[in-house]
Amino acid sequence: MKFVQIIEYETDRAQEVSQVFDDWMQATEGKRTMTRDCHTQDRDKAGHYVDIVEFPSYEKAMLNNDLPETQRTADRFRALCTSEPRFVNLEVVDEWT
Repeated sequence: MKFVQIIEYETDRAQEVSQVFDDWMQATEGKRTMTRDCHTQDRDKAGHYVDIVEFPSYEKAMLNNDLPETQRTADRFRALCTSEPRFVNLEVVDEWT
């Protein structure tokens, strides 16, 4: 079953956060299990961002989470946020296009 994680966070260092994620993409090439990431910025609240990350399954998401590169990236990412990020973990029940 497809799995989606929503990461909601605030930062005043958006360029640096983007670089952290770019570094992670490069470091996990061929290893990561993420199938899609949609990075969004709130039009109504400056400094508020939401990432929608898709995985083939919860199990694949946990493999991705356990990568040393993911753990290091998480630490770097949190240091750039102005408050603790909020994670929402979702099993996809239905999907329409």
